[in-house]
Amino acid sequence: MAVNDPLGDMLTRIRNAQMRKRGKVSTPGSSLRKKVLDVLESEGFIRGYSTTEFDNGRSEFEIELKYFDNEPVIRKLERVSKPGRRVYATVDAMPRVANGLGVAILSTPKGVMADHAAREANVGGEVLCTVF
Repeated sequence: MAVNDPLGDMLTRIRNAQMRKRGKVSTPGSSLRKKVLDVLESEGFIRGYSTTEFDNGRSEFEIELKYFDNEPVIRKLERVSKPGRRVYATVDAMPRVANGLGVAILSTPKGVMADHAAREANVGGEVLCTVF
C-alpha cells in the first residue's frame, strides 16, 4: 500500500512501539527518514538505528528506542508540516518546544537539523516535527 506521508508514518510507528514498550521498531528506508533519525540520535531521543538492504533495492531501518525508568524518553512526537499543509518558519519565528527542552526538526537549505542548529546557522525552513 502506498503511503502519502512517509515521515508521518515513521513517527506513528515510533509512537505505537513506545506505547507497547517495544525495544525496536522497523520502518521502510528513505533519505528524509535517515536524516530525521540522525537528528533524533544526535539529540539523544533514540539509541540508534541500523539499515538493512534487500535484493530488490529496497531498504529498511530498524530503530532502537530509548527508555529511562521504564518510561519512553520521547514523551511527545508530533508531525507539524503535513502534505496538505506545509509549515515554514524564519529564524526569528522558529518554535521553541517545551521552553527549549524539546526539539523542532527542520528541513533547511543547509540540510535537516534541529532548531538550535538552525538558529546557529541563521537559516529557516520547513518545520517537519517536534519532539519532547
